[in-house]
Amino acid sequence: MVLREYGAAVAAVTTLAAWHTCSVTPRHSLLALLVVVIWGANFIVIDAGLADVPPLVFLTLRFLLVSIPAVFFIRPPAIGWRNIVVIGAFLSLGQFTLLYIALAIGMPPGLASLLLQTQVVMSVIVSAVVLRERATRRQLIGILIGMAGLAIVIVSHTQSAPWLPLIITLLSALSWAIGNVLARRAAAASGLSLVVWSGLVVPLPSFALAFVFDSPQTIIDSLTGISVVAVLSTVYTAVAASLIGYGIWNSLLAKYPTSSVVPFTLLVPVVGILAAWLAQGEQPSVPEIIGGAIMLAGLAAAVIGWRRASETLVDEPPTRSQRE
Repeated sequence: MVLREYGAAVAAVTTLAAWHTCSVTPRHSLLALLVVVIWGANFIVIDAGLADVPPLVFLTLRFLLVSIPAVFFIRPPAIGWRNIVVIGAFLSLGQFTLLYIALAIGMPPGLASLLLQTQVVMSVIVSAVVLRERATRRQLIGILIGMAGLAIVIVSHTQSAPWLPLIITLLSALSWAIGNVLARRAAAASGLSLVVWSGLVVPLPSFALAFVFDSPQTIIDSLTGISVVAVLSTVYTAVAASLIGYGIWNSLLAKYPTSSVVPFTLLVPVVGILAAWLAQGEQPSVPEIIGGAIMLAGLAAAVIGWRRASETLVDEPPTRSQRE
């Protein structure tokens, strides 16, 4: 009952925040919500696949399917190979290597979906360092509120569970944030092209790292005796979460300001927590729920502040996607 009330309350608040801060059409709002559902369910799908396949082998299979055969039909983004490699290293390889390892060593999927949203705050901080973007006062207040909520979640979780999976999950969020900022600076005209070609960075390093964490025999056995669940999980994470999800998401970012689209991501942990509860019986403690709600409220305040900040920029040059 607590989870249902939590989910309904947070969903209502964040959805209203999204519509309040933007002029996204109903059709595009529904597409954004579809992506939210796909990404929210993605955590329990990954967790199910990890039951049969070592994490980095699973990651290798996912990104092989993301990039092949798509690279033979989609042109590479015109941002230079160095940018493609660096973005792929953070946005795909770093983020998902750390996330898969965290889930494999005991991070609850629902809580992982919540903690990954700290990438919103981390993106603001990294943007300030890399792009020299100054945070507004409202963003800073939102960051402080979000960090207070995060502290409650961390203290509550580490009292009853190992802290290492939580730290690795936060590092995954940091890698995501760095990748976001690098992708924004590169301004690729096609988001799907960037997903496909930067995904090529993942398979070889992840497969090589797999031999650090697992024995060769374990890896061979997992591939030769791969289960139907692992296959379906790989297809979902590659096709639904990566190609369809990011394809829709990047098209929305091309049509609307970032501040109009990003608030929808605050619904991802709501879906993730509820999906983990329904599928696995995962139920966060009351302090974790309270801390999570406070964290999302702070993130919402930080995200909503982006629009006001962007409205003060009068001579900002258009991005490559806007020019084309």
